[in-house]
Amino acid sequence: MKVKVLSRNPDDYVRETKRDLPRVPRNYDPSLHPFEVPREYTRALNATKLERVFAKPFVASLEGHRDGINCMAKHPQSLSTILSGACDGEVKIWNLVTRECTRTVQAHEGFVRGLCVRFCGSSFFTVGDDKTVKQWKMVKEYGEKEEPIHTLLGKSVFTGVDHHWKDGVFATCGQQVDIWDEQRSSPMRSFTWGVDSITSVKFNPVETNVLGSCASDRNIVLYDMRQATPLKKVILEMRSNTICWNPMEAFIFTAANENFNLYTYDMRNLEHPLKVHMGHVSAVLDVDYSPTGKEFVSASFDKSIRIFPVQHGSSREVYHTKRMQHVTCVKWSADNKYILSGSDEMNLRLWKANASEKLGLLAPRERAALNYNQKLKEKFQHHPQIKRIARHRHLPKSIYSQIKEQRIMKEARRKKDVNRRKHSKEGSVPLSSEKKRHVVAVME
Repeated sequence: MKVKVLSRNPDDYVRETKRDLPRVPRNYDPSLHPFEVPREYTRALNATKLERVFAKPFVASLEGHRDGINCMAKHPQSLSTILSGACDGEVKIWNLVTRECTRTVQAHEGFVRGLCVRFCGSSFFTVGDDKTVKQWKMVKEYGEKEEPIHTLLGKSVFTGVDHHWKDGVFATCGQQVDIWDEQRSSPMRSFTWGVDSITSVKFNPVETNVLGSCASDRNIVLYDMRQATPLKKVILEMRSNTICWNPMEAFIFTAANENFNLYTYDMRNLEHPLKVHMGHVSAVLDVDYSPTGKEFVSASFDKSIRIFPVQHGSSREVYHTKRMQHVTCVKWSADNKYILSGSDEMNLRLWKANASEKLGLLAPRERAALNYNQKLKEKFQHHPQIKRIARHRHLPKSIYSQIKEQRIMKEARRKKDVNRRKHSKEGSVPLSSEKKRHVVAVME
């Protein structure tokens, strides 16, 4: 009986293609690899440097509006469809695959203040300065006139609109928050708490009967559609422009504030925010969560957008271009890959959510190498050299100088507090944390 002896020559192993590298058996005993950690550190350093080299987040610019973009809305069932409303009353529907405008609607006279798509995606709602709420078909048939399905007249200017995530119900805001049924011409319920105008209203995507609003008198108010009165109200030092609910955690929302910060709150405890997110050097105008609920993107008057991890106070990315002016609205795509921003100079911009990500198909080996490099970067992320390279971002001179100036002002305020405490009676000047400093009062 003959026994076949397997060859120890690596070239004798079966390869997938003739260009494939031969498989080499490897012993993973750590005693045989004394320099494994230094080698991995070098690889992690190189991977971090290459990540910054390939960080080119800008994808495309969508041109066509004749006035500044004021609001945007995502289609709930189509990744490639986005709607934008401008200051001249025009609404455009865009196809992101072809990067072209598929339809233009002259919706209002004056600003388009709010825009939302019905939960099934068959129609969309717009509100404007002409005191009307209009419902439009998403797809217009050939030869059909460009007319709204329904038009609702209000007593005052509407400043925002949002649709319920499951039912044929939507909410508008202006002098008060109104809850409308799609089949009725008058609101089902109206909420008021205070006298100033309400700038934004948003439904909770998880607890769909809960909604929140921001008012000009520095309030953030929470409502429940099933009750006759509002639930809670928190008053901040400065006005919040909008809020956004976390799509994965029902109680968490983030507010974009005029004092350059964003505040992440738990609606069960509004005494102080869970986290204060800093970095912008001008008023934050819009905020939107990623579908995973782990990050959010903010748009600011300082001509930049920033991406914040929910658990961190500082941003991981800053996106800006020379032509981009004040960013008024921002959206995170439903596939977690892209970010859309609309700004004053009439352009919609498409960005990558991960600046150095390669678009298109990846070969299996390429994907394995990327995953390996990502694990190495996570392993050595706290080493000073790697941390410095990973954190560095180029900023425009205007933003850089304003950050420097604000740092000096913040240090001066801190010194003043220390001196006041030093020369005052013990306990008369209490310590106040950054979280509690900006909350004026909470009412129920």
